[in-house]
Amino acid sequence: MRTLDDSPRTRIRIPTVIMDETHQTLQADPPEQARPEPVATPLPGQTRHLWWQRGVIYQIYPRSFMDSDNDGVGDLAGIEQRLDYLQWLGVDAIWISPIYPSPMADFGYDVSNYTDVHPLFGTLAEFDRLLEATHARGMRLLLDFVPNHSSDLHPWFLESRSSRENPRRDWYLWSDAAADGGPPNNWRSVFGGSAWEWDELTGQYYYHAFLKEQPDLNWRNPEVQEAMLDVLRFWLDRGVDGFRVDVLWHMVKDARLRDNPPNPDYVPGQPPYEELLASFSTDQPEVHDIVARMRELVDGYEERLLIGEIYLPIARLVSYYGEDGSGVHLPFNFQLITLPWDARAIAAAVSEYEGSLPLHGWPNWVLGNHDQPRVASRVGREQARVAAMLLLTLRGTPTIYYGDELGMHDVAIPPEGIRDPQALNMPGVGRSRDPARTPMQWSAHANTGFSDAESWLPVSMDYPRFNVERERDDPHSMLSLYRSLLMLRSREPALQVGDYTPVPADGAVICYLREHAGARFLIALNLGHAPTIVEPAHPPVTGTVACATYRGREGTRVEGRILLGGDEGLVIQLD
Repeated sequence: MRTLDDSPRTRIRIPTVIMDETHQTLQADPPEQARPEPVATPLPGQTRHLWWQRGVIYQIYPRSFMDSDNDGVGDLAGIEQRLDYLQWLGVDAIWISPIYPSPMADFGYDVSNYTDVHPLFGTLAEFDRLLEATHARGMRLLLDFVPNHSSDLHPWFLESRSSRENPRRDWYLWSDAAADGGPPNNWRSVFGGSAWEWDELTGQYYYHAFLKEQPDLNWRNPEVQEAMLDVLRFWLDRGVDGFRVDVLWHMVKDARLRDNPPNPDYVPGQPPYEELLASFSTDQPEVHDIVARMRELVDGYEERLLIGEIYLPIARLVSYYGEDGSGVHLPFNFQLITLPWDARAIAAAVSEYEGSLPLHGWPNWVLGNHDQPRVASRVGREQARVAAMLLLTLRGTPTIYYGDELGMHDVAIPPEGIRDPQALNMPGVGRSRDPARTPMQWSAHANTGFSDAESWLPVSMDYPRFNVERERDDPHSMLSLYRSLLMLRSREPALQVGDYTPVPADGAVICYLREHAGARFLIALNLGHAPTIVEPAHPPVTGTVACATYRGREGTRVEGRILLGGDEGLVIQLD
């Protein structure tokens, strides 16, 4: 049996920091380690914090959220049916993965019409009703924007492919074969194989960063830029509150089509795409000019949000904030997904990120999405509770992936049931994304209450235990923890927009302070399974537990030291 008295001891020091009205440090205890300057004031040029700086975003994968017409696939009307749940949960905005007309080669990320809704999901009228209903509940709605590539059945590409003389030929990336008759260069598709597809009719190759059914648009063409900006205007004029921009860093490619260099860190067994560094096929300098045009357009509407999907090291990621705020508002920060679940690695990464942010940059954190294994499968359900507390108490805008608030895990999909083209294109190498896309678990009824029909992907076998209906009434459930954290965050400005100050800790413990207008919260997280004692120094901790990963400790006093069980986290309001 583990006892706290026999536990390892972690010593921390809570710094005393005095700041003037401009939040510049005037006096502080000698630092034990380098830490970023705290930031609590609104960003330059702002008189107040915006809704997306205070709020929490919730991602919905529409195929799997709620099926209203019993065809086994989720839809817009289904999302509308569940808005009361999302309002009760306490999120501020919903982001919906693509709902546009599509042949569904990549389940909506191959768009054939950017200004309509796929009949599978509903109609434009149903979208308008969903948007109105969302706003009526005080929440916002974000759409997925997929500008890097279209479907090969989009009218633009059909015209481009029809002949070399077609006016839209240059809307996509076409190139002659290499001297040996092969592809123009060595660029590879993320989904396996060459990124170049031969077109027999016109005798050239076209480029596709993903499936061959997803040809990349030529964003160096001003006509493409104008057409896609018109797409943004179409949805903004309908009242959409912003966009998550898919694979933003892919949008511009090297004009000379130079070969990508070998990756010196490639490990055999990894996907073939990673054998090369995408030095010339992604993250080109010109992409920032295009992002600036998107930002200028979005800023012409009141308090709209632009998020960028960008898988890059922090040093490159922060460049997508743009000079003087000309980039996306939030370049998605995926460190909590990609880093090993190690306290020291995560604590160091948080400090590096905070220290790398430009003056006008607002932080953000993501714990899961439709492309990655679920957090409960990555770190286990017990640590997933600690991860939830980390996500919802760090400085910045958090994004929750649907079902993570229930502790949903990846669902085993038999080989014959795989739907994900990434896995189908790379058998034995490509990781399927299907396990993280299974239906939301609403109840213990058949098909989790998601649909009366067989769902498009199988449901988890443990759904009778882990579902909204059951967990909502269980004060010890993951759902109750998420709601408690969200409620605490909503009423405490320190947890929404307060300063962040790392507190030195050892071993498996992460500690930090959130402070605003005199309110101070110490967050102590045990990323290990063994209990431990955290002993602060100068000054000692005195306060009350405001939230705990396990019910029963709320309201208890903390005097001088913090007793943390294995897999436990505490939010302590300091006196």
